[in-house]
Amino acid sequence: MTKRKKIVVIGGGTGTFTVLSGLKKYPFDLTAIVAMADDGGSTGTLRDELGVLPPGDVRQCLVALSSSDKLMRDLMNYRFAAGGLKGHNFGNLLLSALEKVTGSFDSAVEKAGEVLRIRGKVVPVTLSKIRLHAQLANGKILKGEHNIDMPKGAARSRIVRAWLSPAARANPAAIRAIREADVIIIAPGDLYTSLAPNFLVRGVSDAIRKSKALKVQVANLMNKVQHTKGFSLQDLAAAVERYIGGPLDKVIYNNKLPAKTLLKKYARQGEEPVPAGPDGLDKKRFVGAQLTAIKARTAQKGDALARSFIRHDPARLAKTIARVIDYRP
Repeated sequence: MTKRKKIVVIGGGTGTFTVLSGLKKYPFDLTAIVAMADDGGSTGTLRDELGVLPPGDVRQCLVALSSSDKLMRDLMNYRFAAGGLKGHNFGNLLLSALEKVTGSFDSAVEKAGEVLRIRGKVVPVTLSKIRLHAQLANGKILKGEHNIDMPKGAARSRIVRAWLSPAARANPAAIRAIREADVIIIAPGDLYTSLAPNFLVRGVSDAIRKSKALKVQVANLMNKVQHTKGFSLQDLAAAVERYIGGPLDKVIYNNKLPAKTLLKKYARQGEEPVPAGPDGLDKKRFVGAQLTAIKARTAQKGDALARSFIRHDPARLAKTIARVIDYRP
């Protein structure tokens, strides 16, 4: 019998959800390592009012890996649109309640995974209570993932560095998963709010750099003004390599533009598709495919946060990843 490849997916938010949603249909041993700096929307309220760790990105990964019926997955994603719970997500409430009942967030994630019958593991990158900070090119300091992700006014300047406060210690389960991995996938996501909060946790980048696993980045579809405005595909890869202190083996990117109507919405915010650099791409390292979802995402009722319209298609992305990592059924 062929050994199941151990694949670790690192990120946070929608990008990781998309990667996991596609890969769970393949016979891989999946582990999601999830950023723990989220403090916006329902997650931020629960952090502030209950003192719990951020459940939002973890919930998305649990749902992505779930083999439960659609009703259970919809329930975990259900967002209250009115009343005292307006804006809250049921799955976030469940994870926060489980943390209080079990006494630890990692136990809460494990129990929720049992309820959802997940195909794989979901591992918080750290169990420390942290806040993300960023310094802008104009010298301004922003505190909190939400403020960094959605800056206003004078704060709409390029981010030049980010850090966690207090310094975070890695979850031992996350380091163990990285060491045992055959493939490490860096999921698409905002550089400073989805990806960096993983690499900034003490020990994570070192474990990735020392790993003998194939290291694969899934490049973002669009550049974000404050994070990566003007970045090429090569620039995105180089930014991740600076964080992990070593090279990526493969970079998967989308090679077909989304619909013009959607691109116009992004253009109004100064955002555009990620282009290849002027010197072209190393075809042995950069792997292109049509990866965008055909149907644009619609906002969920009761959700106060801004969301992306252009997304990766889970099936197309998973098929490309399987080809890149030389999966043979």
